[in-house]
Order: sequence, then C-alpha cells, then structure tokens
Amino acid sequence: MGYFKDTLKGILWIGTLRSSSRAVGYIKIAILARLLGPEQFGIFGIASILLAFLEIMTETGISAFMIQQEDDIKRYLDTSWTLSILRGLFISILLFLLAKPISLFFKSPDSYLLICLISIIPLIKGFINPSIVKFQKDLFFNKEFYFRLFLLFVDATVAIYLAIVLRNAFAFVMGMAASSVFELIISLLLIKPKPSFIFNLNKVKFILKRSKWITLSGILNYFIQEGDDVVVGKLISIYSLGLYQVAYKISTLPLTEAGEVIYKVTFPVFVKIRGDLKRLRTAFIKTFIVLTIILLPFGIILFFFTKPVIYLFLGSKWLSIIPVIKILIIYGIGRAITGLYSPLFLSLKKQKYNSYILLVSLFGMLVSIFPLVKIYGIVGAGISVLLGWCMSLPLTTILIYKVLRDNKTN
Repeated sequence: MGYFKDTLKGILWIGTLRSSSRAVGYIKIAILARLLGPEQFGIFGIASILLAFLEIMTETGISAFMIQQEDDIKRYLDTSWTLSILRGLFISILLFLLAKPISLFFKSPDSYLLICLISIIPLIKGFINPSIVKFQKDLFFNKEFYFRLFLLFVDATVAIYLAIVLRNAFAFVMGMAASSVFELIISLLLIKPKPSFIFNLNKVKFILKRSKWITLSGILNYFIQEGDDVVVGKLISIYSLGLYQVAYKISTLPLTEAGEVIYKVTFPVFVKIRGDLKRLRTAFIKTFIVLTIILLPFGIILFFFTKPVIYLFLGSKWLSIIPVIKILIIYGIGRAITGLYSPLFLSLKKQKYNSYILLVSLFGMLVSIFPLVKIYGIVGAGISVLLGWCMSLPLTTILIYKVLRDNKTN
C-alpha cells in the first residue's frame, strides 16, 4: 500500500479543512457583503494587495525547503525562525512607509489608515514557530485540520463582530490580526521543537540559494493573482475592484481550494517516493484523474447556476458580476486541474519549471489585460487571466512529460 492510506487520510483531513474553511469563508463574505458593500471591499483590497506583494517579494521558501529535506528540521529551525522574524519586521516597516503613496496612487485616502493597521500582521506572523511545517512533512494532517480550523473561526468571528460594530474595512484586518496572534501563541507554547534566535549566515545563504526559484515562482504567481486587481482598481474604480475581487473569490476559490487540498497532500508524498520514477509517474497520473473527476462536474454546476448562487449568498446588488464569474469559472477549473505540476516539480527539486510556466502565463495576461479592460471592463480582466493560462498549457505539458519520462531528471 505504501503511502496510499496516508494520502487518502491526508486528502480527507485537508479536504474537510478546506471545505470547512470555504464554508466559513463564504458565510463571512456573505455577511460582510451585506454589512459593508463593494467600496469597503475595494479599500481592503488595496491593503491586501500591498501586503501580499511585499510578502511574496520577500518570500524565503522556508516551508517548502524544510519539507524537501530528508533529515530532521532541527538543523535549520533556529536560522529559519530568525530569518522569518527579520522578514516580518522588514515587511511591516515597508507597509507603514508605503501607506501614503499607495493611497494616493489609488486615489483612496481611506486606505491609508487600513494599510498602517495591516502592517502589524507580518510582524506577528514572523514570530510563528517554523516547526508547524511538521504537520505536513510528517503527514500529520489531522493536527493540521484542528489547528487551522480554530484559527479560521477566530478570524471570521472577530471580523463579523467588528463589521457589525464599525461598519468599515477595519473589521477585515482585525480578524486577520486576531488569527495571527492565536497562531503565534499556540505555535510557541504547544508545538515542538521550539526555536531560538540564532543567526547563522552560512545556513541563511544555503536556504536562500535553495529557495530562489520558489521565491521567483511566488513573485510571478503574485502578479498573476493580483495584477488584474491593480489594473481594475487603477483603470476603472475602487468600486469595480470590490466587485471583481468578490467575483474572483466566488468563481475560483471552490475549485482552486479543492486543488490545493491535493497539492498539499501529494507534495510530501511525492517527496517520499521521488526515488522511484515509475511509482511517482503512476501516482501523478492517478492523482490527475481523481482531480479532474472531482473538479470538472463541480465547475460545470457552478457555471450553469451562477445567478441563483449570487442572489442567495450576496444579494441583488451583486448580480452584475455574473458575466465575469462565468469566465473565471473556466479559468478556475483549468488552473486547478493543471496546477498539479507544482507539487510534482517541487518534489523533484525542479522549482525552476514552475517559474517558467508562470512566466508564460503572466506574459499572456500582461499583453492583453490593458486593452481588454478598457473595452470590456472587469469582464475583460477575466478574459485576460484566462488567455494567460491557455498560453502556458503547451509548456506545462512538455515539462511534465520531461520529468516523468524514463530518463533521470535530477
């Protein structure tokens, strides 16, 4: 049986976690959408775009690095934690310094204070114990389930309560902050081994060298995920940005989250069997088939029943996003199914292949998004994202074939 039982258990636990998190997330969005409206979503969108950008630009790839290691994580734990703290401090300072110019860029003075407030989150997260990665590395997905679900409820509860009281986008940030504080406390008190603040320059260089392609992939993926938001917010309006971000979440999250369940479970499993290419190839093909069987019917149902879903969960004032949602559903299905290449390449330490694919996808989006948004508005942004993914398909197919053929890949 090998790791088959562990894989199934992992998919069950992480699948339940993801579905629970999405259920809570949808309830949260539905409640906040009725309390706050598109403009407040747009203001938070500006702050979250900047936070995500700085996090991605400074990504160290520590989690993936530790999972790839065949030995115990203790060897790099202290250095990883120290690096994480310094990174969090750096991001927080940058957020605070960029708050004013970013609010002026988007012509959104209300976003200034929100960006200043959100700057505390990376500092808090920087102190989280890196040993959390053991849940995934050692296939302890049941512990991951209870831990993440608790944090999710903290975030949602605080955000909804403060939205009722404050009626503004500060509720989003305070929910995130509360969740981060609890994650920090639990990680340091209950999860072992515990780190110490020790800076080893040689180990830092080794980690960063091994993780440079993961960092680049993260940067490229950020521009794919957030670039359309920036264009919509700049060329159209903050109101349209709020509409588009909600449309993106409604259409792609159910699909990509299901894919992420598989990716998260298969990555450590692929790492453990990467020495047997035939076994790895069989595992990849089976996983691809299962992923397609799960996602395709769900995506089709969501495509044909978009209007009642929007009306039920968000209300009549959001019905204008239906056209772009249908386009993004197609994108979500394709991206989630073909995204299985990521854990495959990571397990084989071929991180650069992920970057190649993302670069092609980003290029396709960039050359098309400005004219399409000017002509079709937020629908044009959705079309551009879909075109970018389509352009990357041939390269994705070629690289998957390359690493799974009989020749050595390492």
